[in-house]
This record gives sequence, structure tokens and C-alpha cells, in this order.
Amino acid sequence: MFLEWIYPLVRFFTPLNVFRYLTFRSAYAAVTALLLAFLLGPKVIEKLRAIKFGQSVRLDGPQSHLVKSGTPTMGGVLILLSVSAAVLLWVDLTTIYSWVCLGSLLGFGVIGFMDDYLKIKKKNSDGLSAKAKLALQFLVAATAVLILYLARTPDTTMLYLPFFKNAVVDLGFFWVPIAIVYVVAWSNAVNLTDGLDGLATGLVIMAVIAFSLITYLSGRADWSEYLGIPFIRGTGELTVFTMALMGACVGFLWFNAHPAEVFMGDVGSLGLGGVLAVLALIVKKEVLLFIVGGVFVLEEASVIIQVIYFKLTKGRRVFKMAPLHHHFELVGWKETKVVARFWILGGLFALIALSTLKIQ
Repeated sequence: MFLEWIYPLVRFFTPLNVFRYLTFRSAYAAVTALLLAFLLGPKVIEKLRAIKFGQSVRLDGPQSHLVKSGTPTMGGVLILLSVSAAVLLWVDLTTIYSWVCLGSLLGFGVIGFMDDYLKIKKKNSDGLSAKAKLALQFLVAATAVLILYLARTPDTTMLYLPFFKNAVVDLGFFWVPIAIVYVVAWSNAVNLTDGLDGLATGLVIMAVIAFSLITYLSGRADWSEYLGIPFIRGTGELTVFTMALMGACVGFLWFNAHPAEVFMGDVGSLGLGGVLAVLALIVKKEVLLFIVGGVFVLEEASVIIQVIYFKLTKGRRVFKMAPLHHHFELVGWKETKVVARFWILGGLFALIALSTLKIQ
């Protein structure tokens, strides 16, 4: 929005030309989202407490979590508001990729909002039914994927692998259903990880930092050619979006760090997971996201393994409790230690993923 307002004034005052620079707008998108999260955070938390939107804790979970009961949830709205405002102010509104990402974040966020609202307002409710929740997730994912497919470039349906310079296969129209399932799976992966104070938020920050660099490099013909990665025209503008997302998450982490004053709820986790997947689809790093978000993969895999093994053995378990972070809590690790060590793993996975950009 600033770009549209200020750029015509450049001929009268040349220093305003700085607003054209992607790095300048990306940095200030992060600052804007961060400040908004800081400023709005206390008011949002107070409002959630006033309307009694408190977290209910599983009785079969770690006993240390019982003290969290009643902590305000649905704090993910703070992330959505901060990102939306920063993106609308600093992004080039003519780029379709930014709109697809923002729409995906808000679309999945609305699903999470409905799920959280029903859990809180209807006693003994599990929120949206599993079928309804999945159906809505598939609807949002399908909308984003079809928009990308209709506006496709020669690289859109290509599958790239880390360490390989050229695409290994063109998925053609089959890219559409595969991409839809991919987005839904990642939305749920982040949702499953959001079980400890600051855990999912910190991991998303690391993943978003990695993708900020990837979107910037993918949007530049010179750097993408040098690194041997696909040049996707217009993706550089996504750096503004990813930096806004990072700023909002850092601001939210101020209130979400242990002991958490607010939880993000499904409204935040579903949106964050979904938009990470959409970003990966746009910059052709679908497989690389499995490395960038390695901890999310481990968390979701632990649930799948636990459920399958439980059914096959009629009651036996692989882990003391799934997702994986709860297993380590029941082993005896304190919550802060689990979070810190998972963050370290998340940072390591992100660095490994970035290192593959040159090893091609």
C-alpha cells in the first residue's frame, strides 16, 4: 500500500525511492508486525480472559500441564492481525503470490477459529468434527492450489529434489491433488506440534527465516542462476510476507514463552502450517520443507506411528504419549528443556536445508 501511495512522489522527493527496495520493505514489514503484536498483545489477552476463552487441558496428559488450565487460547488471532496489517502496508499488492499466501493464512486461521470457538463455548465438545475440519482444510488448500495452477509458470508442476539442479519429474495435473494433500498435511503437522509453551512458535520462526532467504534468492535471476535453483518471477515479493510473518511470531512469542500468558490455538497453528506449505509450493521447495520443518515431520510421524502400532497390537504403544514432545516430558524432561532442545533441532534442520541450495 505504501508503494502505491509513495512511489508517485519520488519525482518530487527522491529519498522516497527507498520504498521501492525489497530489503527495506521486508525489514519494515517485520518491524511493523512485531510492534503490532507487542502493542495489541496485552489487549488481546485481556479480552480473551474477559470472555473466558481459556484452554482446557487433557486429563490424560502430563500432570504438569494441569496448571495451564484456563490460560487464554486463540491468541493466534494476534499473529493473523499483525501479519495482515504489515503485509497490506508494505507488500506490492499487484503480486498474486502475496495474496495467495495471505489468503491461505487467513483461510486456515478461520477454520482454526471455528474449531477453538466450539471447543470453548460448547461444554464437552471436541470442536469441529474430524470430517468437517478436514473438509474445510481441503477446501482452503484446493482454492490456493488451483489459483497457483491456473497462474502457473513452466516450473509450477515440476518436482525438485535437494542436491539436484534440474527437476526430476513433471507431475502435470497430478500436481494439483498431491499439492492439496501436502498443504493439509503440513497444516496439521504444525497443529500437532503446538503443545508446549513457545514450541511451535519458535520452530515456525526458524522455518520462516529460512524461507525468507529462499524467497529472496528465488526471485532474483542472478542469484537463482548462480545457485542452480528455479527462478520464479515475483517470488522476491514474498520476502516481505515472510518477514512480516516472522515479526508477528516473534511478537507473539513474547507472550507465549514459558510460562505462557496465551496459547495460539488452532487459529494460529493451522494457519501457520498451511502457509508454510503454500510458500514451499510457490518456490518449488516442497521436498526441502521436510528438512526445514524436520521437527514438525517428527511430531506428525510420532502420532501416525503411535496410532498404527496401537491398532495393530491392540493397545500397545511405541511412545509413552504422542506427539513426541509429550513422550519426552513423561520420560522426565522439563517442559523448558524439551522446548529448548526441539528449537536447537529446528535451527539445525533449517541450516542443513539452506546448505543444500549450493550443493547442487
